[in-house]
Amino acid sequence: MPEKSRSAPLRLPTFLPFRLSVLSNAISQRIADLYDREFGLSIWQWRVMAVTADTPGISATEIGQRTQMDKVAVSRAVAGLIELGYFERSASSEDARRSSLVLTAAGRGIYEMIVPLALSEEARLVSSLSDKEQAELARLMGKLAKAASPDRDLW
Repeated sequence: MPEKSRSAPLRLPTFLPFRLSVLSNAISQRIADLYDREFGLSIWQWRVMAVTADTPGISATEIGQRTQMDKVAVSRAVAGLIELGYFERSASSEDARRSSLVLTAAGRGIYEMIVPLALSEEARLVSSLSDKEQAELARLMGKLAKAASPDRDLW
């Protein structure tokens, strides 16, 4: 039997998917601490709320596609936001099987209070990069997004 070639060991500190995931989680958690402490929202609830504010009438399925969140996480976030009175669900006029989601007035109010906090934290984080580095990061992120998802834009 021929000897199997050994693959290189996986070194997590240099493995791009691991590094990006950990960095994304660390950044999300910094912002999440703000809206969890002040408004009692989870990362997933905020993410769903932000997408819905950006695209009123979006469906839960579309939120999952747009955020790369799994169906269960989206469903739980939507249910929690409805229970809090921040979301309203209605049947789509085009397709009765599809539900449209919109922020209620209370949800819009919470969203408008969180946005400045999120933008301030983003500005604080990117201020550690020069303007040139920020532009290069945006370019490289776009390039990686296209390689990871060649059939559709991620953002």
